[in-house]
Amino acid sequence: MKDNAQALWQPSPKAVAATQMDEFRRLVNVKHQLQLEDYSALYQWSVEEREVFWSDLWDFCEVRASARGEEILGRDNMPGAEWFPDARLNFAENLLRYRDDKTALVERLENGSRRQLSYAQLYGRVERLASALANQGISEGDRVAGFMPNVMDTVVAMLATTSLGAIWTSCSPDFGINGVFDRFGQVEPKVLIACEGYFYNGKVIDSLPRLREIVARIDSIEKLVVVPVARSQEKAAQVLAAEPLDKAVLLQEFEATAPERELTFVQTAFDHPLYIMYSSGTTGVPKCIVHGVGGTLLQHLKEHRLHCDLRREDSLFYFTTCGWMMWNWLVSGLACGATLVLFDGSPFYPEARGLWDMADEEGISVFGTSAKYIAALEKSGCKPRESHKLEKLRSVLSTGSPLAHEGFLYVYRDIKEDLCLSSISGGTDIISCFALGNPALPVYAGELQCRGLGMAVEVWNDDGKPVTSEKGELVCAKSFPCMPIGFWNDPDGAKYNSAYFENWPGVWAHGDYAEITTHGGVIIYGRSDAVLNPGGVRIGTAEIYRQVEKVEEVLDSICIGQQWQDDVRVVLFVVLREGVELNDDLVQRIRSTIRANTTPRHVPAKVIQVADVPRTISGKIVELAVRNVVHGKAVKNKEALANPEALALYENLPALAED
Repeated sequence: MKDNAQALWQPSPKAVAATQMDEFRRLVNVKHQLQLEDYSALYQWSVEEREVFWSDLWDFCEVRASARGEEILGRDNMPGAEWFPDARLNFAENLLRYRDDKTALVERLENGSRRQLSYAQLYGRVERLASALANQGISEGDRVAGFMPNVMDTVVAMLATTSLGAIWTSCSPDFGINGVFDRFGQVEPKVLIACEGYFYNGKVIDSLPRLREIVARIDSIEKLVVVPVARSQEKAAQVLAAEPLDKAVLLQEFEATAPERELTFVQTAFDHPLYIMYSSGTTGVPKCIVHGVGGTLLQHLKEHRLHCDLRREDSLFYFTTCGWMMWNWLVSGLACGATLVLFDGSPFYPEARGLWDMADEEGISVFGTSAKYIAALEKSGCKPRESHKLEKLRSVLSTGSPLAHEGFLYVYRDIKEDLCLSSISGGTDIISCFALGNPALPVYAGELQCRGLGMAVEVWNDDGKPVTSEKGELVCAKSFPCMPIGFWNDPDGAKYNSAYFENWPGVWAHGDYAEITTHGGVIIYGRSDAVLNPGGVRIGTAEIYRQVEKVEEVLDSICIGQQWQDDVRVVLFVVLREGVELNDDLVQRIRSTIRANTTPRHVPAKVIQVADVPRTISGKIVELAVRNVVHGKAVKNKEALANPEALALYENLPALAED
């Protein structure tokens, strides 16, 4: 990206001065007698003086804590850095700092229903559920799992759980049985909070059959709390009465039978476990990534207040499910006192304009979505700028996959001319961003505006040297508070080390192929490993393989992501038993098997028969090599393959050029 690239949007000097980012810069200058003139200088200072920066941020964001301690950074290792080692705080207390009549949550479902809670009502709801969980025996360190859509009850459940010092983990209800078991089965929750059904694309999906199997397979579950979403309270009670579900109780009854208990916030260490998130499961069952209370809170406060300029008067929306880290990111907006708009369902049902109708009706000022959604919206012919007022809208956030140049142009041409379009990138691994937006900086097509404050993000070449205006591996060269505490069931840290620190010991290697531009922006070219990314949702190939293996006719398979029409589509290659030909019936059975046990996004767009799958000498399939061949790129190291001739089978396949 050249320095003379034309900015698509530029904030005025007056607008820059009004941002919390610039306010923070001025405070830093006064406090430390500095002359940091712009974001670039502030960023450099925040990386060079990390301890001072994170301490100042704590004060600026008014973190609620019973103790902070004098020491900011104890041991400075990656992994193993000890941030705020003497601090004692509670995550939920920081998100529930406001207890007034301002609207905290608005819930909108695909079927048109709408509910809302004020901050005072939210506090009361959390108080009741926390009492019920405590009555059930939930305490510090216990796991509570959510198999829930993006509704208010999910937020309440997370806050009630974390108020007790317990650990919250969740996935969306479109996960199949194996996907749920691969996740929750590892972390052994005591309580499962789950919907009895949900709405998607005009259909009502019943969750009860899967709940029966989940409870039967995960022995640790002592109580299943059923939350009516697709049925009324009365209907849900009738169904459970007619067909009793083991260990199940309706949410209302669960709360009603608990004694009254004043909401208290268990004070824990800075690195006490808060969330368990899950990797995509590329090389086996998903890794269970444990995130800490303090690091998550500080990072989200920084990103919301400084990088999004989020304030009490804002309404924040992000199109996400509870199986994506953007849900965790979204709910932290409560700490800023903003109104959060929750939506669950298909963004295109009953029509493409649906989310923009909601943006007008709810006065959404910060609208978050995926690059895939923006591309699909453009292809649908939707032009919100012509059909909607969008008076309050000042920022659009995009993540999940790199936003194409065309996506940037579409937003400014057909959604709104005067807004800050921020493509953001980080991941489940850090439950936040390495590179993101900044309302005090210009926007360039195809580019993330800046690296996050306090994050020593660099792009390294193959020699491990930082480079600018060159493609390379995105790394973080110094420790930061929101690094995972570790992985669940990884006592010696071997899995954690292998995931991020194998390439360069002591340096976080994120697995993104990226470039830092001369004016400080970041371009993400995609994942540098074999993770699939259709529609901006990370998918592990191992989750697909485990299902394909159930199809008797399939002997072997390999799955890749093919670049296709500004997105990625999943392509599955299969080796079949002798005499078996791939016909429509077999393709349908393969797809149905995958869909039934994972999610609709795992289902391959193309299923293609091949004679062999290339493997390394040690027997590992080589997805990256196949992907390179499919995209016409050279394979660097064929010597590592046991059967390099198999790669030729994937060259110039006519089926890969078809829709």
